[in-house]
Amino acid sequence: MTFTIDYESKEKLDFDYEQLVNKVIIACLDFEDCPYEVEISVLFIDNDDIRDINRDYRDVDSPTDVLSFPAVTFTSIGDYSELEASYANFFNPESGELFLGDIAISVERAIEQANEYGHSLVREIAFLTAHSVFHLLGYDHMNEDEGLQMEAKQSQVLDKLNITR
Repeated sequence: MTFTIDYESKEKLDFDYEQLVNKVIIACLDFEDCPYEVEISVLFIDNDDIRDINRDYRDVDSPTDVLSFPAVTFTSIGDYSELEASYANFFNPESGELFLGDIAISVERAIEQANEYGHSLVREIAFLTAHSVFHLLGYDHMNEDEGLQMEAKQSQVLDKLNITR
């Protein structure tokens, strides 16, 4: 597994965010029975930077907590069979790992939300990471049923890791 984590936020975290992100990503992949070693990049930034990305890629001119950029479009969630047919499009030729995509997390917004929801910053960063990983695995929340399914999976992973509110 290759998780590239870059930290460009001015805000400082007082815990081992790299270990937390690694643990949450692996738990999500295990929960979904992902059959491959994967590559994911995670970028920690501030509100201004995530606002720019949100505007440039989603035409939404406001900061957000997290953005996910899946490299794979799953026709059916959890169906990896079509990936193997197009191996060169989805797998790193050097490592053989499946490139799932990129995650950007606003540390400023995570701090705000942790305070707003009354839980720890560790829990908020873990939640945002899990949320994004499920997006990279093909889940979405564009309708209520999908949103509830995704929410349940995020909760189950965080509960399994004992990262609670």
